[in-house]
Amino acid sequence: MRAIRVLKAVEVRDGDALARLEPSEMLEIDFAIDFEEAAIGRQEKVLNMSNGAFVRELSDSRTFCRKIDVQMMREKGLALGGTLENAVVFDGDQVLSPGGLRYADEPVRHKMLDALGDLALAGGPILGRYTGIRAGHALTNRLLRVLFATAGSWRFVECGEVTGGKLPGVGVHHGDLPSRL
Repeated sequence: MRAIRVLKAVEVRDGDALARLEPSEMLEIDFAIDFEEAAIGRQEKVLNMSNGAFVRELSDSRTFCRKIDVQMMREKGLALGGTLENAVVFDGDQVLSPGGLRYADEPVRHKMLDALGDLALAGGPILGRYTGIRAGHALTNRLLRVLFATAGSWRFVECGEVTGGKLPGVGVHHGDLPSRL
């Protein structure tokens, strides 16, 4: 298996949003969000994505939105399959979804899940540290384009057992799966 090793830092910004990749021996994700809604607020989480962390820490984190955005999304043909059971809906300081949050920091976990999915489109697993601050799909996509366009910032590496064990999804066992999945 080949992985993409980040050799030097690359970064993109859009206003107060930032996405960055820098060298690391494994995929690490550091993500921060900041919402006006008191129920979301400011959240930050850092995860080393090796040894099944994706399954244990992120896989059951639901997408989220604000109640005021639901009607607008439906009018645009978005979120048509969204329900209070498969998404988290916030209204100010309240969580409208039955049962509340699966994790106190479920929103930032879902943003990390989004970033992991975006990075998976790179053409191989990433060995590097991803930092996202208020970043979304478009910014992470732009970051990957800058990474690949910047000479000397990356290279393919063959993964042996040691390196392979540092990749997302490696080392996952059935017992690691959240009971909700």
